[in-house]
Amino acid sequence: MIEIRFHGRGGQGAVVASRIIAEAAFREGKDVQAFPYFGVERRGAPVTAFTKIDDRHIRNKSMIYEPDHVIVLEASLIQAVDVTQGLKKDGMVLVNTESDPDEIRRQLDFDNVAVVNATKIALDNQLGSKVQPIVNTGITGAFARASGLISIESVEAAIMNIVPRYPEKNAKAARDAYEAVMLPGGG
Repeated sequence: MIEIRFHGRGGQGAVVASRIIAEAAFREGKDVQAFPYFGVERRGAPVTAFTKIDDRHIRNKSMIYEPDHVIVLEASLIQAVDVTQGLKKDGMVLVNTESDPDEIRRQLDFDNVAVVNATKIALDNQLGSKVQPIVNTGITGAFARASGLISIESVEAAIMNIVPRYPEKNAKAARDAYEAVMLPGGG
């Protein structure tokens, strides 16, 4: 089973991102689960969401404590939350940031880090506002490329099905982030 943990802030769409990745994997014949965990439910507060993907029926309904992948929708969360807690040694972290990947690797003390400026992509695609860009669909496209677990076409189809407002713009943001993500090892 592949387990993915999302770290975001309330209003950024971490829960929707977890659903998009789950639906994309489901479209590719996988069994999936996607679910949120809320602490203090308010805009801007840290939010955690989870996605599980497997070839077989998923019976385990527990939270994810040792994820294979971690997706961080806002780089400032790296200082607020231990985003790598429990992350498997061969796992990957994907961070929405304009920072250099080496800087994020040093901050996290973890080598397998991919980065994408999903904020810029959201603003370029007029998703959200300058104060609160909606980065969730972009991050799902970046994850498709960085992980290789799902295709960008399945992500785009999931977005068209799940996202109620501006699905075309959101699908384009996913494709843009798929092309823009900076992979571990400089790819």
